[in-house]
Amino acid sequence: MTVSGLRERKKQRTRDALLRVALELFTTQGYERTTVDEIADAVEVSQRTFFRYFSSKEEVAFAVQQMVEERFVQALTERPAEEGPLDAMRNAVLASWDTIGEAIMEVVPVELYLRTFQMIESTPALLAVHLRRSTEMEEAIARLIAEREGLDVDEDPRPRIAVAAFSGVMRVTGQLWGRGTDPTLEAIRALTERYLDHLGPALEPDWRN
Repeated sequence: MTVSGLRERKKQRTRDALLRVALELFTTQGYERTTVDEIADAVEVSQRTFFRYFSSKEEVAFAVQQMVEERFVQALTERPAEEGPLDAMRNAVLASWDTIGEAIMEVVPVELYLRTFQMIESTPALLAVHLRRSTEMEEAIARLIAEREGLDVDEDPRPRIAVAAFSGVMRVTGQLWGRGTDPTLEAIRALTERYLDHLGPALEPDWRN
């Protein structure tokens, strides 16, 4: 391996260590009570080194979620053009869950990812950020869907409506997984698939047929 390759691996190990330690501290003693100095000291690096990898505690808190979202967007861009919007989003999220587990576990244990999810949901400052990020993500996906379908997202409401419905299902399954007793990625994938399968029928005008 080249010197530059070794340097990159060392940088990645340092970033991963800072991420793991930060999430562990956030989930055990609280996000607000954890300082950047504590995180850096635990990894035996300087505060300056911390800020070389992360701009803030907030960025660390959402780092794994950011990775999951990026994987989904990439999967969505790769879906076949003939798939309809809801099928494309459904297949993209299930495909990304098939591969994201390994990517997450290279950085943090899955149970720590679950605890982080729960911590974000129960920390008002982070929940507000989470909702803002979700809104921005929905808009980006709506524009991607509109582009796939050859539509003007500002003239045709369907892309935003479809994404809002899809995102609502994802929010519900995430919350149910977070409150459940099975903290595995297989569990959230199965729950996600089950709920997405009910999305179409739930939009039907009459549920009694």
